[in-house]
Amino acid sequence: MSRLITLRIGKQSHKFSAAHFTIFSATERERLHGHNYSVSLRILAGLGPEGFSADYNVYKQRLQQLCDAFDEYMLIAGQSPHLTITEEGEQYKVIFNQQAMYFRADEALVLPLINITVEELSHHLLQRLLESFDDPLVQELELAVASGPGQEASSLWRRP
Repeated sequence: MSRLITLRIGKQSHKFSAAHFTIFSATERERLHGHNYSVSLRILAGLGPEGFSADYNVYKQRLQQLCDAFDEYMLIAGQSPHLTITEEGEQYKVIFNQQAMYFRADEALVLPLINITVEELSHHLLQRLLESFDDPLVQELELAVASGPGQEASSLWRRP
């Protein structure tokens, strides 16, 4: 691969609104609140014989699907050692520091994360993007999640 090109996708539509709380320790957490998260992707790829590196439309659609799957949900850290989560009928009962919180099961997502942070969300969304990934020209993918202006984290995948 003689020429590497960097592509960036950060459309205004690649966003989701979600509620969460960050857990700091076994006894401290944030109050429940929400963010308008934005998601962007950096692609490092070789230049193909047709003069392009990656099909923007494929990545834009996949980012939109990822955002849509999280939009307007309560996000719960399903792997947190500080939460006990049980499903009671149509609700999730979440216990933190001996206090119970209840969330409608159809409005909450229990994610395989230890915390709901931009760091964890960027890694999780990148892994979900890679599940349907098959582009031999791509050498790196870096997916970023921002919870507001100037506050973001990204996760990086490099071709082995």
